[in-house]
Amino acid sequence: MSPKQNTKTKTKKTASKKKTVVKKAVKKAIPIKKKRIVKKKDPQLSSYKPKKNEKYMSAAMKRHFKAVLINWREHLKEEMQKTFDHLKTKGETFADPVDRASQEEEFAFELRTRDRERKLINKIASSLEQIEQDDYGYCYSCGIEIGLKRLEARPTATHCIDCKTLDEIKEKQLGG
Repeated sequence: MSPKQNTKTKTKKTASKKKTVVKKAVKKAIPIKKKRIVKKKDPQLSSYKPKKNEKYMSAAMKRHFKAVLINWREHLKEEMQKTFDHLKTKGETFADPVDRASQEEEFAFELRTRDRERKLINKIASSLEQIEQDDYGYCYSCGIEIGLKRLEARPTATHCIDCKTLDEIKEKQLGG
């Protein structure tokens, strides 16, 4: 073996020993702690799976939709509180008119969004009241079942898909 080859071999052996020593030292020096992850509540519950021959708007279905509506309402209220806190803490006055206008535009957008959510909370309250009165899940116009898929997509729906489509066509003809 030439002196160069012998040096390379020693260097490789030394380098590999160093790597294993470093790896062992890292494992011993830093104990791995498992972090407990707390998941935030999801505003959406899983969709309802009806049982065979289950009656439309059975007690189980009503409980499911009531839970969905309550969960959704609580999520919206949390968002409203966050906006309120944000508006309170970020209410700075800027000397630059452009910065001030930008901040006011941001606040106006947040307030418009929260106003829409406030109206949605009223619809949720109305839907919860309908559940209590056994009217939930039936169309206001024609009285037929709205359907589970439509209620899963929009739990505050008050019209079946056919009546809603007719309303939208009428609105389009009158408005545009």
